[in-house]
Amino acid sequence: MELMPVLMLGGGTFVVLALMVLAFSGPSVERAGARRLSGLRERHAGNTGSVAMEAQIRRVTAKSASGMDLAASRFLPNPALLQKRLNMTGKGWTLSQYGMVTLGLFAVPAGLLILNGAPIWLALFLGLFVGVGLPHKVVSFFIKRRITKFTTKFPDAIELLVRGLRSGLPITETMGVVGQEVDGPVGVEFRAVTDKMKIGRTLDAALQETADRLGTPEFQFFTITIAIQRETGGNLAETLSNLADVLRKRAQMKLKIKAMSSESKASALIVGALPFIVFGLVWFINNNYMMNFFKDERLMIAGGGGLIWMGLGAFIMAKMVNFEI
Repeated sequence: MELMPVLMLGGGTFVVLALMVLAFSGPSVERAGARRLSGLRERHAGNTGSVAMEAQIRRVTAKSASGMDLAASRFLPNPALLQKRLNMTGKGWTLSQYGMVTLGLFAVPAGLLILNGAPIWLALFLGLFVGVGLPHKVVSFFIKRRITKFTTKFPDAIELLVRGLRSGLPITETMGVVGQEVDGPVGVEFRAVTDKMKIGRTLDAALQETADRLGTPEFQFFTITIAIQRETGGNLAETLSNLADVLRKRAQMKLKIKAMSSESKASALIVGALPFIVFGLVWFINNNYMMNFFKDERLMIAGGGGLIWMGLGAFIMAKMVNFEI
């Protein structure tokens, strides 16, 4: 068996999986937030506090790492970004734990496939896909769930801030009230901001550190609003009330788009997953029959071409129903 058909089949499978991951990941929230923040900076470029605000936005929190985390950071790609993603889950996971789970999920499926007679290159590829893809998707799931909970209750927290400001309380004390009264991720983050201010951090610095960790445009807007108001003055309660109204309308628009595109997304997922499901079922029933895809060069070329075209179709279908707000 020549090497070229095997490489074509493996490459086609990798292209399909990569296209499906890119397609169904949706629009980048970080890029959308960066564009909106750059617009705010340009609008307020004449303010004297713009330089200080830019420095605060680029500031990140430095955290101590254990010996195992330092060892894991040498082997894991882009450990700083990975640690930021782990922090966004709110679970307290470390790089060493992530690395051990990744290694275990790679070794177990690959070993089982090799013991069952699968080709070594296929076992290594599937083990690598499970070991790298599954932890990444689990972390993304917990990040998305926490951000959704935060975004849902964040306008209510801003309204509570507005009522506290209108009653005469300073914003620092009002944030402490929000941290105590609002449950879930919103309360946790506001309590963290209050605790940082108690040990000497400024309000702007504490808010920006939280914004960097959350990575949501909604909290970035809130942070920029507070920073601009502290530099230019004005009615903070009215400004925050308008921000809460904008965030609620933004959430309503997201729900409308999700409802309107749900059928198309389900169709794309079914069409993209069905060939893999059928392949797995037939392999389970009669693996000798499906082994021809890894022995016959003609089937390898046909399978690789089919995977590439199927991946392109799923990619296009998914991009057609993804909207950026």
